[in-house]
Amino acid sequence: MKKVLFMSLAAFVLMSTGCTNRKEMELSKIIKEVEAQMIPLRTESGLAYWNGTITGDPAEFQKYSDASVKMTEIFSNKETFNNLKVIKESGKIEDPLLKRQLDVLYDSFLSNQADTTLLNLIIEKEAALEMKYSEFRAVYKGKEVDDNKVEEVLRKSTNNKDLEAVWKAHKAIGNAVADDVLEIVRLRNKVANELGFDNYHTMSLKLSGQDPEEISALFDELDEMTRGGFAALKSEMDEQFAKRYNLPKEKLMPWHYQNRFFQEAPNLYPVDLDKYYVGQNQESLTTNFYKSLGMDVEKIMANSDLYPKPKKNQHAYCTDIDGEGDVRVLCNIAENEQWMSTMLHEFGHAVYAQGHDFPENPYILRDAAHTFTTEAVAMLFERLSRNPEWMQLNLGISEIEKNKIKDDCFKSYRLQQLVFSRWTQVVYRFEKEMYANPEQDLNKLWWDIVEKYQMMKRPEGRNEPDWASKIHIALYPCYYHNYQLGALLAAQFQHYIVTNITGSNDMRYDCYTVNPEKIGEWLQESVFKPGMRYEWNDMIERATGEKLTAKYYKMLFLD
Repeated sequence: MKKVLFMSLAAFVLMSTGCTNRKEMELSKIIKEVEAQMIPLRTESGLAYWNGTITGDPAEFQKYSDASVKMTEIFSNKETFNNLKVIKESGKIEDPLLKRQLDVLYDSFLSNQADTTLLNLIIEKEAALEMKYSEFRAVYKGKEVDDNKVEEVLRKSTNNKDLEAVWKAHKAIGNAVADDVLEIVRLRNKVANELGFDNYHTMSLKLSGQDPEEISALFDELDEMTRGGFAALKSEMDEQFAKRYNLPKEKLMPWHYQNRFFQEAPNLYPVDLDKYYVGQNQESLTTNFYKSLGMDVEKIMANSDLYPKPKKNQHAYCTDIDGEGDVRVLCNIAENEQWMSTMLHEFGHAVYAQGHDFPENPYILRDAAHTFTTEAVAMLFERLSRNPEWMQLNLGISEIEKNKIKDDCFKSYRLQQLVFSRWTQVVYRFEKEMYANPEQDLNKLWWDIVEKYQMMKRPEGRNEPDWASKIHIALYPCYYHNYQLGALLAAQFQHYIVTNITGSNDMRYDCYTVNPEKIGEWLQESVFKPGMRYEWNDMIERATGEKLTAKYYKMLFLD
């Protein structure tokens, strides 16, 4: 009797193992088939987008749109999705790498299971909208000016009429694109509804591995955490700006805060960071810094497009063209600290991408653990442009000069973090409300949120779609909150580095001159190389010993 029972159990185990193996073989076959179709299209799409954004060429944007439509056809295939669903629900995938690929692939297919005609329409409209943003130039004093010029006037001018004029000139893009953006918002919501989600915002967060309620709770916590410190700094800057612009405090308007969106720290402290970057070669500074960490970016630098030109996209981004090492950066360098910071930021994305693009990594997992984890790496490095220790080492400022500007450098960095944190509150909450009800008065909603979180007054009688002047809301939807999550994780990475690698315990000023190779090795092995092998919080815990926490952000900026 016992022998018969043993034989039956063995047969059951063998049968179960065979079934599992068959499911894993079936999944492996699907993955190979999808990759064979997807990889060339990804490359085609990536190159077309790149060429379109550096030239403004409509033909390239059309190529991008066409390739994206073909990519959607792959991921909207219902037979493949149903096969993936059966495999997922079987629970028979035991190999951790295959299981992770299944989870990632399943979510990619799920987000494309709406009507194909609808998905293609969104792609076409997004490509056309991308071209409008790329080509737009503000008209100021009768001349077309780029965003760098707008920012320069806002930072340097004390003429109230000029400030108002250039700010409004930039906001004119809102009227040019608002109807298009709103149409795409409605279409995105329609896709989400077809897939069983309340709206596109909810769908985006859930399919990226985030719980919408947890994110909202975290932003409420951050609001509470930063409100008092920001209000004190805002009062201080209002005092200074009232004197600078010869106005009563209550008359200060959005154009007085030295930035198109009040997302960058204004010049509140005596230190003029921009002057240190005049005449500096930002390409060399970036290359040499990453080289000190054991990260070679020369190939990336050679393939990038870094300076302004007509019809070129005026923003900055990093793109991984093919998932096989063709990584590029678009910038519009000007000789100021903001662009040095941007270069360090974008090449932080680049080394992350370069770090997970290797043949041993399954192709589907050659991406960051989450979009905010690559933002964290970029933010970890971007702050160095206003770190006096780094400036002394790389710009050659004297010891006396370093000590003179040290405190103000950190104050300006802290101000930047708090200003940006309040700005992310605006974008996150606006998008959440917009997708919940796109038919409400969005112009009013925008300024209600701006007044609450940025504590900045709306211009009297203004009723314009200023929300649409922010390209992220139009073309990179439901993403902006990841910048804030990235800031939290950057502080957590910083704490780990100064505690466990450099041993300085200096959260403020450590600039990675002690054991730089070990810092680079830790980042590459623990953060970059795994790609998407682990869920984001699992990766963070493996790398730092803790899941994502806000305590180090609080320790650095608010304690």
